[in-house]
Amino acid sequence: MDKPLIKITVQTEDFSLADEYQLLANTPGCGAVLTFSGLVRDDGSTQLQSLELEHYPGMTEQALTDIALLAVARFKVKAVTLIHRIGTLTPQQQIVLVGVASSHRREAFQAGEFIMDYLKTKAPLWKKQHLATGSDWVDAKHTDAECAKRWDLS
Repeated sequence: MDKPLIKITVQTEDFSLADEYQLLANTPGCGAVLTFSGLVRDDGSTQLQSLELEHYPGMTEQALTDIALLAVARFKVKAVTLIHRIGTLTPQQQIVLVGVASSHRREAFQAGEFIMDYLKTKAPLWKKQHLATGSDWVDAKHTDAECAKRWDLS
């Protein structure tokens, strides 16, 4: 198997889903491309004005690379793209992209889900929500930890 392509980016600017898809689709031996784009969400009850994302430079990129390498080893995918935005974002803006190219759909779906579950629990990223009523840091969700736990091999 050729060495998998891994693209990790932590950035303030938006990304083009179409451009990232095309890069993955051009991976040699690719038969499936999975993309997931997460958005800043406001369910209406919180009156979210913005979401501020902070990270630990260097450590965040390494953690994302480690997650991608685990996915490549576990699911035998051909390419992984992982883009996470930082800075201040407003509702409906793109916050994260997970892209996977593989020979077959099953590996692409599994790797994408694995990457997202691990990203939510293992990446040094912090969110501060700015509401109409004030600001506060967003706590880690118990459900995210449960999702990531199902991938553990122990």
